[in-house]
Amino acid sequence: MRRLGDLEAEIMDRLWTWDRPATVREIVDDLNRTRPLAYTTVMTVADILHRKGLLRREKSGRAWSYRPACSREAYSAALMRDVLGESPNPTGALAHLVEQLTPEELAALRTAIDSVDREAPGEDPR
Repeated sequence: MRRLGDLEAEIMDRLWTWDRPATVREIVDDLNRTRPLAYTTVMTVADILHRKGLLRREKSGRAWSYRPACSREAYSAALMRDVLGESPNPTGALAHLVEQLTPEELAALRTAIDSVDREAPGEDPR
């Protein structure tokens, strides 16, 4: 999974934050509060995100309503997984990442690992 471009990220950020379907008009109106963008530009990028599988859409009157196909957390996890997969030494890369975590992040990681271990007792979740 590739990183999002700037406008792709802005669109996804709004949809993740709003946590509801939105039309291109709603997205454009919100984006235009910080910088001017044409409706067609945002519509094109939303369509690209849909074709990439990052947005789902359904007809809402004459317009499409868009919503994220996955959570922000799932998208971030997929990016991290891809980066690890590209490393010639994923275990080493992961070890270096863990060394850089704050105590709070490390505690959250331990909690997540414990949760996965409890969900699949006796099985290797990886």
